[in-house]
Amino acid sequence: MGTLQTWRKAYGALKDSTKVGLAHVNSDYADLDVAIVKATNHVECPPKERHLRKILLATSAIRPRADVAYCIHALSRRLAKTHSWTVALKTLIVIHRALREGDPTFREEFVNFSQRARILQLSNFKDDSSPIAWDCSAWVRSYALFLEERFECFRVLKYDIEAERLPRPSQGQDKGYSRTRELDSEELLEQLPALQQLLYRLIGCRPEGAAVVNYVIQYALALGEESTEQAGL
Repeated sequence: MGTLQTWRKAYGALKDSTKVGLAHVNSDYADLDVAIVKATNHVECPPKERHLRKILLATSAIRPRADVAYCIHALSRRLAKTHSWTVALKTLIVIHRALREGDPTFREEFVNFSQRARILQLSNFKDDSSPIAWDCSAWVRSYALFLEERFECFRVLKYDIEAERLPRPSQGQDKGYSRTRELDSEELLEQLPALQQLLYRLIGCRPEGAAVVNYVIQYALALGEESTEQAGL
């Protein structure tokens, strides 16, 4: 088993290196493509911040909408073609971080794209390379459902529960509080089903088996828990 795992890691590293080389040669968005491959490589650790920052810059308000759309398409392609739970999870983490920290245009373009392509539909995803990979694949599917519900919340509520926060003038550098807390009774009743479903999806992200002790999964789970906590759920 140890020899097989070593071989798989070496093969994954070779695939990443090849993709980086091809991006440098063949892509009109070489820097972005390289950043996506490096942020979502086969190394079992969270995406590196320097690669994430390049992706966030490529989807910022100063960039043309076509660039944002290309980034989403590239992430979708990366997610659709991989059979590695590590690559799939890191791609989902990049999407989640862009949702949390990126420009609103990313959320808007992602909602539009997902209605056509269903980018987060990973119900059939599996990495059967090992028992550990099997357990982690199950968690990746749950995490994808949570993110899909988060975008559905954005579509229904017309605002992002975490990114669009109201200021607390008396608290200095405090990030403020969720707009959810300011809803009147009628608005809350209208939006409550979507918020409850989001919370249900987060509860469904409880890791099992080998996924319980995996650092990258714990990192992604912490992002989800922080999202719902800051939203006031």
